[in-house]
Amino acid sequence: MTTPSRLFSRGSWREVSRVADVLRAETVGGALLVGAAVVALIWANSPWRDGYTALGGLTVGPASLHLDLTLAAWAADGLLAIFFFVAGLELKREFVVGDLHDPRRAVLPVAAAVGGMTVPALIFTAVTLSTPGAAVGWAIPTATDIAFALAVLAVIGSSLPSALRTFLLTLAVVDDLLAITIIALFYTDDLQVVPLLLALLPLAAFTVLVQRRIRSWWLLLPLAALTWALVHASGVHATVAGVLLGFAVPVIRRTGGPGPGLAEHLEHRWRPLSAGFAVPVFAFFAAGVTVVGGGAGAAFADTVTWGIVAGLVAGKTVGVLGATWLVQRFTRARLADDLGWPDVLGLSLLAGIGFTVSLLIGELAFGAGSPADDHVKIGVLLGSLVSALLATVVLRIRNAHHRRIAAAETTDSDGDGIPDAFDRSPHDPGHA
Repeated sequence: MTTPSRLFSRGSWREVSRVADVLRAETVGGALLVGAAVVALIWANSPWRDGYTALGGLTVGPASLHLDLTLAAWAADGLLAIFFFVAGLELKREFVVGDLHDPRRAVLPVAAAVGGMTVPALIFTAVTLSTPGAAVGWAIPTATDIAFALAVLAVIGSSLPSALRTFLLTLAVVDDLLAITIIALFYTDDLQVVPLLLALLPLAAFTVLVQRRIRSWWLLLPLAALTWALVHASGVHATVAGVLLGFAVPVIRRTGGPGPGLAEHLEHRWRPLSAGFAVPVFAFFAAGVTVVGGGAGAAFADTVTWGIVAGLVAGKTVGVLGATWLVQRFTRARLADDLGWPDVLGLSLLAGIGFTVSLLIGELAFGAGSPADDHVKIGVLLGSLVSALLATVVLRIRNAHHRRIAAAETTDSDGDGIPDAFDRSPHDPGHA
């Protein structure tokens, strides 16, 4: 008789160790992101708010190449390309050699991500149905901010099972892929075919070099920059170039020997830049909305604001939790023995923290600096805050329950460097 697969089951020790390293980097990045957003909000609502606006509107770059962009645009189009490059590396690695290369393990985060995208979009559309022109923002509440969510999780859930953290990471990565697909398909205006076709040339050259395991930055970086510039000129959002470049990098070492492959090597190099600089700088320029002088009142009277809040708080929770329940209901999968549905509820609430990509889609949908974009920022900030607070309540309760389990997982009685719980894991190589 076939043993039912377990939802949120523990992965291999190697995979859990790698995810732990990722979580540490993203947690620090999340703290920097929150700090940058707070500074932006304080500055944008201070007597010196004109200086904040002037800084974001400062234009730099060569006009001859159509790259004379404002600092805010450079942050959204340029720095976020680094964020999506790392996301592309992570996603490819997960499905090539990670624990999720097994379709039985991959189906849950993929289904949860799809549910967490579909339900918020439907809720936003329903709430804003009476507002002309608001439907264009349907995708704003569909994305989860992994850095922000992991920063919250690190504070409130130190004893939560590693499998739950791994699931959140993978859910957010798949979420990013869906978000960038939405951006490419639905938020591309005035498509220029020639630059888009020309972008294939440096992308192909980049692919050939990385497939040959060439790591020379002076070869790869110019090709990546040229690919980005041509995609930007085509009208497709330039962050798409980051994902394509990430997908081009091979995951498995050519020799098959020990050690990291090129994708893991590049991810190790670029993740600190992404989490520690690119995303916080974008947050600094994107989150500064002025609420003094009647700005908050106008936002709270707009259905766009409440559509985003409802989409993030209720939509993400229902979508992620509902998709997980459906996977269990119609497959043989079951929750892991040490997890309960309150854990899944807390994680689903945490997925409602939408920040980086939500703000980006808001700018693409309504135009950066427009009144509607300001309402988007307030909706995203409020929805993310409510989701974080509700997740804190649920997961703090569950954290005490799992503290004993976490203590057992750190016990290494045989001194082999691998916790006893993982010695018994069926996913570890050599397990009988």
